Amino acid sequence: MPGVTGEAQVVLTERASRGGHHSGEVSCPGGRAEPADADLEATALREAAEEIGLDAPTAGVRIVGRLDPFWIPVSDFRVTPIVAIAERMPDLVPAEAEVARIVLAPVGAFLPGARIEMVEAVVRDWPLRYGAYQVEDLRVWGATARILGQLGAVLGAP
Repeated sequence: MPGVTGEAQVVLTERASRGGHHSGEVSCPGGRAEPADADLEATALREAAEEIGLDAPTAGVRIVGRLDPFWIPVSDFRVTPIVAIAERMPDLVPAEAEVARIVLAPVGAFLPGARIEMVEAVVRDWPLRYGAYQVEDLRVWGATARILGQLGAVLGAP
């Protein structure tokens, strides 16, 4: 989506702390498909409407593709990232039960050559070492970093 200065931005969310596998983490809007969803793109638009109040027609949102699907072992989710572009800056409102806040990150933060911080931490009693993007006061890591790294690679390709 276009930022105030015209720079492309990515919408991220800081998940509400609910005690689940991914509580409090940074994520892209999205979630589980429902039987009424026509396809994965419909799921992505419905979830974005539910989580961040995205009014896709008003913002001029158009789906431009999919990134590579992958599986997250800890939560047993299969993720298929859907890429969409908004022509106009939408009014976004976090769904209080799911989203602590909405973060708009510059696409440039994920292009090839972007800074990746190496982090050593204990997460749910597991010692981990991982790479993370810094966005505002948040670390973007795990599945979300994987999605954004792939998006950056696609956008930064010659």
